Amino acid sequence: MRHKYQINLISDSTGETLDRLFLALKSQFSNFDCEKKEHVFVRTEQQINKIIEDCEGRENVIILYTVVETKIDKYIIHACKKKKLPCFSILGNLILNFSKIIKQRPTHTPSAQHVLDEDYYKRIEALQFSMSHDDGMKMEDVENADIILLGVSRTSKTPTSIYLANKGYKTLNIPLVGKQEIPMILKKYSSNFCVIGLVVEAGRLFDIRSNRIEIMKEINIPNYSNLDFIQKEIEESKKLFKKYMWPIVDVTRKSVEETAATVIKIFEIKQKQKK
Repeated sequence: MRHKYQINLISDSTGETLDRLFLALKSQFSNFDCEKKEHVFVRTEQQINKIIEDCEGRENVIILYTVVETKIDKYIIHACKKKKLPCFSILGNLILNFSKIIKQRPTHTPSAQHVLDEDYYKRIEALQFSMSHDDGMKMEDVENADIILLGVSRTSKTPTSIYLANKGYKTLNIPLVGKQEIPMILKKYSSNFCVIGLVVEAGRLFDIRSNRIEIMKEINIPNYSNLDFIQKEIEESKKLFKKYMWPIVDVTRKSVEETAATVIKIFEIKQKQKK
């Protein structure tokens, strides 16, 4: 009989770091059935007591936590040990060992990664730029973009742009559809820009577009979900990318995160070539 585990994620901040680490951990176990409960901005013993109290009497409870304040960290360990609940600190040992190596005392400041510094405002600016330059809008600003994404409809251009913006990259994306024109400056001075073409296998794109038509009944684009037309679209986009020697990223089996990581790598190589 397969057990269903009750996973409690305790964080003294937004919980974003812990949630991502748990997803990475969970992905390593194909038959791991669980129910996840998140507790964020946990910074007092009273809050911990309430969480432990809620866990009592439930089966297969596991507690994972990221708490940087030493006193609270020790309290969680003590409280869980007392109630015989398995708990694991995600950052505790890493912070301690890292501190020893670099010979610095950690600040133990909750939410230290969310400080409103220059990088934060750079990400906000990039996000505003990417949202206002989505789907071929404001192409006259192409020279102000860090990255330009091209691709036929439904090749993850928008979600990739938003993800890149959250990393601080101003991204402009252009759909290769209908009579959409590509700015001449990109063709004439292609080596001066980081232009990347996104492609996907025709069968996969057919499924995506067919599902979209099913959900969005108002879509009325000729040949939008015609497989032969899709294959032709993709081949023409590949020819365009190769003509101007723009790198191609196949997103068929890539998550948005993986696509963005590949794009960032291409951008970094491009930047090195300019130096």
